[in-house]
Amino acid sequence: MLTGMPSLSHKEQQEAADRIHELMQTGMSSGEAIATVAAEIRETHKGDRVTVIFDDEDD
Repeated sequence: MLTGMPSLSHKEQQEAADRIHELMQTGMSSGEAIATVAAEIRETHKGDRVTVIFDDEDD
């Protein structure tokens, strides 16, 4: 699978991690918190994107 992902600076990555931890402290599961923050980043990120390839085939 090939997809364009936001390219985040170290500061932006740290802010995302902090936001995930905040959501988890309110009782949200880790998966739900990650999905929520990822959706927020996709909606608001205006910077560069990097191409990511996911290899879903088993060897």
